[in-house]
Amino acid sequence: MATETPTGQPRRGRPREFDRDAAVAAATRLFWERGYEASSIGELAHAMGIKSGSLYAAFGDKQSLFKEALASYGDSPYGAFVGRAFAEEATAYGAIARMLREAARIFPDPSHPAGCMTISAATNVSPVNTEVQEYLRELRADNVAAMEQRLVEARSAGELPAAADPHALAEYFATVFQGMSQRAQDGAGADELGAVAELALLAWPGAMS
Repeated sequence: MATETPTGQPRRGRPREFDRDAAVAAATRLFWERGYEASSIGELAHAMGIKSGSLYAAFGDKQSLFKEALASYGDSPYGAFVGRAFAEEATAYGAIARMLREAARIFPDPSHPAGCMTISAATNVSPVNTEVQEYLRELRADNVAAMEQRLVEARSAGELPAAADPHALAEYFATVFQGMSQRAQDGAGADELGAVAELALLAWPGAMS
């Protein structure tokens, strides 16, 4: 709101700051939809409703914005469902079954870009952007490692037979999960992906239902 100076002239208030959360959400959607490399600074700034200079001032550079967008995605309902499944389910089987079944529903949901942003946002990049590709690769590797640890614990608790291979199982279910993301991008729907999830779960040692 403008105020008056001692001379009676109107004084402008501070410029209105943009809504950072809304701006990051807009950037997240663009990165998710087009990928890191295909999302230009100009397009990002336009989607965020700010000028390019403001983008650099607020986020530093495109890579820093991308990492913040990934964090925002990870906290969102369509990015956090895997972590919630492993935190809330009492058994490893329950966590993995929930992960795959929810992926079948979430990945093709038309309310947002198809698939998983962490899987698809930097599949193919030029050499200058390999650091971004490696960052996503490390995130995915951390997720597989966490799944393997849960399976190791499940074997120790007797949920899995002693001969079960937690590493191979984690790699298998991670591969199914990532493949479901790609299939959703290719147009597979919830029913198709749901059938894949149920078939994949038959690989669980003992084939629980």
